[in-house]
Amino acid sequence: MTLSPARIRVLVATLLAVSFLGALDHTVVSTSLATIAGDLGALEHMSWIMVGYTLAATVMLPVLGKLGDVVGPRLVFVVSLVLFLVASLACGFAPDLGWLIAARVVQGLGSAGLQLMSQTIVARVTTPRQRPRYMAVIGAAFPVAIVVGPVVGGLITDYWSWPWVFWINIPVGLVALVLAVAAVPRLPGGAHPRFDVPGSLVFTGSLLALILAVTWIGDDTLRPVAVACAAGAGVGILILIAIERRAAAPILPPRILRNRTILVCLGLSLVVGAGLFSVVAYVPTYVQMAYRTTATVSGLVPIATVLGMLVSSLLTGWLVSRSGRYRVYPVAGTALAALGLVAMALLPAGMPLWVPMAVMAAVGVGTGAFTNLIFAVVQSAASRDDLGAVTATTNLVRQVGAAVGTAVVGGVVGFAVAAALPAGLDAATLTPAAARSASEGVQDQIAQIYHDVFAPVFLGLAVVYACGVVIALLLPGERLSDEMPATAAPVPDRQPV
Repeated sequence: MTLSPARIRVLVATLLAVSFLGALDHTVVSTSLATIAGDLGALEHMSWIMVGYTLAATVMLPVLGKLGDVVGPRLVFVVSLVLFLVASLACGFAPDLGWLIAARVVQGLGSAGLQLMSQTIVARVTTPRQRPRYMAVIGAAFPVAIVVGPVVGGLITDYWSWPWVFWINIPVGLVALVLAVAAVPRLPGGAHPRFDVPGSLVFTGSLLALILAVTWIGDDTLRPVAVACAAGAGVGILILIAIERRAAAPILPPRILRNRTILVCLGLSLVVGAGLFSVVAYVPTYVQMAYRTTATVSGLVPIATVLGMLVSSLLTGWLVSRSGRYRVYPVAGTALAALGLVAMALLPAGMPLWVPMAVMAAVGVGTGAFTNLIFAVVQSAASRDDLGAVTATTNLVRQVGAAVGTAVVGGVVGFAVAAALPAGLDAATLTPAAARSASEGVQDQIAQIYHDVFAPVFLGLAVVYACGVVIALLLPGERLSDEMPATAAPVPDRQPV
């Protein structure tokens, strides 16, 4: 569909606002978890407030992507926004944890639709060369939400009450809904009107079992359940292959996996998930223990990382849109991030805090050089009928990489720290505050232990990015086209501006 430059700008601003709403909700709630669970009398199960949201947002990606290809992305986008707002209202009125978790699942479903359809809509109304710039703008919602969300959530919890963590979405979301109805054009569905219901159900169940297995494998109590989930996921994948071989319109079309550009982009998406998210998740703990800082100060390191990623992503998107050439940025970005993580592993203990901040900012710059760019590249390699499916698959690979990466890093750190702590210190009860209250000698021991434990972790993540360099070198040295794809023939635009 051909839109005027002015309308594209309005559309991108609307999609950015909605994407930011979905990204912010996840980070705002994290600050209020203990307060919410305490008021509902369920502290021991508070992790499910986040887990339910994340699971729904992950396992529904392929289903929503295919649905967008079949019925059109505008309908899925608007319905997802309405679901998100209704679920936000329900979350604030939750009388118990069961209600809240159920509402969070619906909220996660809506959030997945907003993120995915925002990327798909941009792909449907722009040329391949325009997309990197617009994808970078919409992708800015994630790093900004990481920085702003915890602060906003803390202020709301301290000065209002925790239901407003969810209800603040309502006025912002209603304005976004009005803008979305006016700005998002009517985009036709694809050439495959049939929806693969059996494949969708089996795929969703298998992926859910796989993620639960990865999440629970490190818990001694839940390990038998994790093994059962892993076995169920394996059986589900075999059943899925049998179903998809006979499906008229499979939920994951095999043709998209026969394209080299798409496969390379999926590999780079896996690198982002396994590399970046593991770093952002555990670096604050490393800084608190190894550098003896407070939680507030330790947050400066991941903030430096995401700000580097934000600047790099916006700059890369602008440069690629100008030249159409993209191959150099994933290659240089993965290499820079790998070198940054090697530097983190080699940093001696006791360095000033600005040193790891600068190094992790470099990791962010390297990662940002291709984080959002790969969506524009992977969409340029797919037909219009597969835009939703290929965008969903790229997001899904990133989410699975993040789940596996954080689980592996968490397990390695937990086991290694517990094995290295001196007698009298219990890893299960060792908090940063407890470490800072210990004697100077014990603090030195703890700091050195965390430094020694995280050094090989950083090296391992550097290897992940080094693999990304090899993967990025496989990208074809082509230019993004400045013309609309032939499959996306212009359609009369009768929507009001």
